[in-house]
Amino acid sequence: MNRQSHRLTFGVLAAGAGVFALLQSLITPALPIVQEAMHTSQSTVTWVMTAYLLSASVFTPILGRVGDLVGKKRTLVAALVALLTGCLVAALAPNIAVLLVARVLQGIAGALFPLSFGIIRDEFPPGQVPAGIGNLSAVIAVGSGLGMVLAGPIVGALDYRWLFWLPVIVVGATVLLAWRYVPESPTRSEGSVDWVSSLLLSGWLVALLLPVSQAAQWGWGSARVLGLLAVALVLFALWALNEARSRNPLIDLRVMRLRPVWTTNAAGLLFGGGMYALWAFLPGFVQMPTSAGYGFGSSVTGAGLLMLPMVGAMFVAGILGGRLAGRFPAKAQLVTGALLGAVACALLAARHGTPADVAVAAGVFGLGIGLAFASMSNLIVQSVSPAQTGAATGMNANIRTIGGSLGAALMTGLVTGHLQPSGRPLESGYTHGFALLAACCLAASLAALLVPGRRRRPVAAPVEPAAARRDAEVPLG
Repeated sequence: MNRQSHRLTFGVLAAGAGVFALLQSLITPALPIVQEAMHTSQSTVTWVMTAYLLSASVFTPILGRVGDLVGKKRTLVAALVALLTGCLVAALAPNIAVLLVARVLQGIAGALFPLSFGIIRDEFPPGQVPAGIGNLSAVIAVGSGLGMVLAGPIVGALDYRWLFWLPVIVVGATVLLAWRYVPESPTRSEGSVDWVSSLLLSGWLVALLLPVSQAAQWGWGSARVLGLLAVALVLFALWALNEARSRNPLIDLRVMRLRPVWTTNAAGLLFGGGMYALWAFLPGFVQMPTSAGYGFGSSVTGAGLLMLPMVGAMFVAGILGGRLAGRFPAKAQLVTGALLGAVACALLAARHGTPADVAVAAGVFGLGIGLAFASMSNLIVQSVSPAQTGAATGMNANIRTIGGSLGAALMTGLVTGHLQPSGRPLESGYTHGFALLAACCLAASLAALLVPGRRRRPVAAPVEPAAARRDAEVPLG
């Protein structure tokens, strides 16, 4: 693969993964508008996010495994087609039920993350893999944050449906480019998909994430929440037992038990709790009217502008993290990123009286996200064989999502637990919530310290990446 091909392949992967990441946060600020336009309730419209979350959680590890078996390119194209279909259906949705179906279709594209990382590992020269993964992680992180910035201007200038029409245009072009220019990875796993494991994995993920994401409405002590959590525990045990006995495990539990993998996943769970919860609640905090005694009364667009330091810092840190991998190892980046997240949340808990206070904290947190995202992906990729890259990185993404759901649920309980006579949250709810998120990020840094400093041998013998057999190492740019 020559230099131009590398650039084109990376551009296609970045476009697909970036749009999916964008859709994670793009619709959130517009939920009240969607609720009014579709004449539905607040509890129902929250399913626009929940359906997307559940779908991505189910399909990310499954399609990551399918890509390892049948080919990453064809699976990537299929995921992009699902994303394109979901965006088109969402843009045309006449009611909330159709919109929810569209969000499920969009969630299938969560597999773009592990598939893209696997293609980079298979096709790029070994010396350029950390930079490629770091750059793609930066794009994913920026896309996730950029949605909060772009939602206000798009809805204000056009209509909420353009939150889906614009991705239709980008994803449509990306499908064609991926089919034409992304090479099919030569590295394949042997075996087949264990569909019993797939069903059990889907079952325990849904049974876990559904009550966690809805606990604020249903109540943590409600029969629905406790019952579903019990079902999740039983299904998880059955899944683990089936995986241990399967000839073709969906996710090789030996890989999950590798110290570099489980420690990175533990850090991802905790850091994800802080990151996703901050994304969900910081815009609401700055939009709170000053009559509440805090907040700035910002519009959706104004709140997005306050998030710009975070987005810019994420991009810079993600790019630099991959390029400095030799002198600043992935473990050190993960520890540093989590510590920066803890510092940012502590700053918000202590000082949040002016927009400058929030912007500074957001920028610090963005640096932490950029470093942590790139380093987690690199640590997983370096610790498993090429044939296991899709499933392992997909599971890491899932674990971050689970952490985010737990963090958001806990933050919801603190913020909405005590209200003013006006019905608005007390400032102390946000203060205690930011302090909790600081503790989550600090715990993530401690978990990252347990990551081995040296790379360990993967469970399966690694297959030499295709690019390693080529003559020259071509820089990503």
